Amino acid sequence: MRDERSIRYVPPVTLVVLIAMLAAQVWLHVSQAPATAQPRPLPAPPRAELVAALGFGDRIVIAKLTMLWLQSFDNQPGISIPFAALDYTRLIRWLEVIVQVDARAQYPLLAASRIYAEVPDPARAGAMLDFVARAFLDDPDRRWPWLAHAVYVAKHRLHDPDRALRYATALATHATGPEVPGWARQMRIFVLEDMGELEAAKVLLGGLLDSGRITDPHELRFLSQRLAELEARVRDTR
Repeated sequence: MRDERSIRYVPPVTLVVLIAMLAAQVWLHVSQAPATAQPRPLPAPPRAELVAALGFGDRIVIAKLTMLWLQSFDNQPGISIPFAALDYTRLIRWLEVIVQVDARAQYPLLAASRIYAEVPDPARAGAMLDFVARAFLDDPDRRWPWLAHAVYVAKHRLHDPDRALRYATALATHATGPEVPGWARQMRIFVLEDMGELEAAKVLLGGLLDSGRITDPHELRFLSQRLAELEARVRDTR
């Protein structure tokens, strides 16, 4: 501590220089505006063949990596982009490419129906649900859960019964495999009932019961009760 000198022994010129340097640093820090993070736009996707080639034969892995990159695109350095601000035309195209690379991938459709379709923008949400409906047709017996959720979103969030009925009709028509639950195929009946189309719902439900396709006794009992309720409501409206 004896080697340290008091500030009064520092030459005045040195003090002036030090003070000037400190002042310059403070001024530079204050005068510089903080850098504002600018969001990067979602680029157009490459062809599915090129994405598949990047996987060196492993289409499943490259599809998963591409999906992870896509889903994290809204979190950019210094900024978080709301889904509604993304270019949904390109976003849907990316999802289409990923599904083309790995036709058995389910997560792109889960993300489309349960994440990207939940934005508070009816146009973007509707476009995403339409993508799910198109993709469903390529593998109905495996992709039915995402279209079933699309029926729910269209009906309860978009308040678009016509769209919900269109999706529910596609489910009833194309998802016919033994592993597809009956409630998914019956969604059309309940959408019609909610739309006030009681006669059409009654006819469809009666036809379903008469077809012999429903074998579970609990389901038969439930649907028979619903049919009786529909018939009573139809009589009351006449």
